[in-house]
Amino acid sequence: MVEGTKQALERAGGFDVVGEAVNGSQVLPLIRRLQPDLVLLDLRMPMDGLTCLTKIRKEFPDLKVAILSVSQDPELIQTALKRGANAYIVKSIDPDDLAGALRQALEGNVFTTAGITEDPGERAAKDAGLTERELGIVRAVARGLSNEAISKELWVAEQTVKFHLTNIYRKLGVTNRTEAARYAFEQGLVEPESDSALAH
Repeated sequence: MVEGTKQALERAGGFDVVGEAVNGSQVLPLIRRLQPDLVLLDLRMPMDGLTCLTKIRKEFPDLKVAILSVSQDPELIQTALKRGANAYIVKSIDPDDLAGALRQALEGNVFTTAGITEDPGERAAKDAGLTERELGIVRAVARGLSNEAISKELWVAEQTVKFHLTNIYRKLGVTNRTEAARYAFEQGLVEPESDSALAH
């Protein structure tokens, strides 16, 4: 898992893996020595991730921490976020989306969950043939974001956003952003409005 994670981050670029630990008790000494910007904690390790998270929060209240887990249990996710995790990432996440989820955690105190399959819009997106990335772009369009704003939010080139939009329009049978946004609202692809308040 550690190797796979490192490879995914190396492929994405912009990340330096400065340290590794196999036991929660090794994490705090490593943080003190290496002063990383972000810690990725596995919930399942000796001295579990939640205990480790609590200790990190006491000593390093501003450090960004992302939790990695196989579990999609809503209670566990809530517990991790309440204890101060900036992101909760399920191990089934597409490795290519891992870097984007971690960058969101680094951006600020935006609580994010990645790789969670219970997303109500995902079933409709799959029915329409949209990928996870394309769904994210449709949602951004529905929020009124420009290509430039979407490229910054998703950490991809503006040209990549345009490429995805071309595919999205084709799959949804629409010709422009307005129609794509309308489709997203009508088919339930857009997240509830209340979620957007968390980002501010």
